[in-house]
Amino acid sequence: QVQLVESGGGRVQPGGSMRLSCAASGRTFSSITMGWFRQAPGKEREFVATISRSGISTTYADSVKGRFTISVDITNNTAYLQMNSLKPEDTAVYYCAATDSWYLRRGSSRNHDYNYWGQGTPVTVSS
Repeated sequence: QVQLVESGGGRVQPGGSMRLSCAASGRTFSSITMGWFRQAPGKEREFVATISRSGISTTYADSVKGRFTISVDITNNTAYLQMNSLKPEDTAVYYCAATDSWYLRRGSSRNHDYNYWGQGTPVTVSS
């Protein structure tokens, strides 16, 4: 079992930055693959970013590429999503997710590939 707890959400002005954290317990990052997803009001949950178990390979949704950065700190078993140049359309509840499937060790952008989810943290981008 993996438990995930997100933190760092809140309100920020357009153009601002925010960093989300996802603390994992129950497994080490060497045995799970992490991803970030988000769900805006009235919309389906969508992929944001994923990182391979090695931490070398990252994949981003086109809508956040060049603005968001996913990373992991194996010393404290925490994943991060650094969000820069935030836009109102980035407003959503952000979820971190994990999978322990070996076949997904390089990362995945598919919702249903992840079997562990955090509770979500809301991000509002508004002036």
